[in-house]
Amino acid sequence: MKTKNKINPSEVLSHLVKANGKIEWASRYKPLDELIFTVLTQHTSDTNAEKAFEKLKKEIPIWEDVMKTSTKKIASLIHSGGLSNQKSIRIKKILETIFKEKKELKIDFLQDLSLEDARNWLMNLPGVGPKTAAVVLVLCFKKPAMPVDTHIYRVSKRLGLIGNVSNEIAHKELEKIIPENDRYDMHIQLITHGRNICKSQKPLCNQCNLRNLGCPYFKILR
Repeated sequence: MKTKNKINPSEVLSHLVKANGKIEWASRYKPLDELIFTVLTQHTSDTNAEKAFEKLKKEIPIWEDVMKTSTKKIASLIHSGGLSNQKSIRIKKILETIFKEKKELKIDFLQDLSLEDARNWLMNLPGVGPKTAAVVLVLCFKKPAMPVDTHIYRVSKRLGLIGNVSNEIAHKELEKIIPENDRYDMHIQLITHGRNICKSQKPLCNQCNLRNLGCPYFKILR
C-alpha cells in the first residue's frame, strides 16, 4: 500500500512482529462492560480504571441497577479512576440512552453493523469519543477500527506516520494508511512498542528495530 509517509506502515508492522512475535489480545469483557470500562480509562491508567471498574461491579453487578443509582453513589465507587464526578454522569447517561433506544442494556447488535455505522452509533452516546468507540469495536467485535491511545499517538508521530494533529484526527489518518486487515495487529504492536521501547521519557532507541527504517525521531537524536 503506497503512502505519502517515508516509512511504510506495513514495514513497521512486519518489523514489530519480528521483534515481539504475534500478539493476541482477547477482549477483557462483554461489549457493554468494555464500553463502561473504557470510559473509566479516560485520562487515567488501566490500573486505576480496573480498580474503579471492579469496585463498581462488586457493589452493583447489574447495569440496570447502576442506571438507577445516583451519580453521587457511582462517583464514590469509581473514585480511584479519577474524574469520578464527570465519569459517573457519563456512565449513567450512557446506560439511560442505550436503554431508552434498545429497551435493554446490551450493545451486541453492533456486530451486525458496518464499521462506520457502529462507530457513529457509539459516538452518539454521551462522553464516547473516537478512541473509546474504536476500542470497543476492535476488541469486542474485531472490526477494523484503529484506536489511538497515548502510546500509539506518540510512536506514530515519532515515526512520521502522522503529523502534528489532534488525537481525533490521528484515528482517521492512521486508518487511511493502514490496511483493514492489519489494524488490529498494528494497534497491539504499537502499544507494546510504546510501553517497552519507544517510551515517553528516555526511549530506548538503540534497542529499536525500527530505527533502520528511517525513523525521523531517531535521526534527530543521533
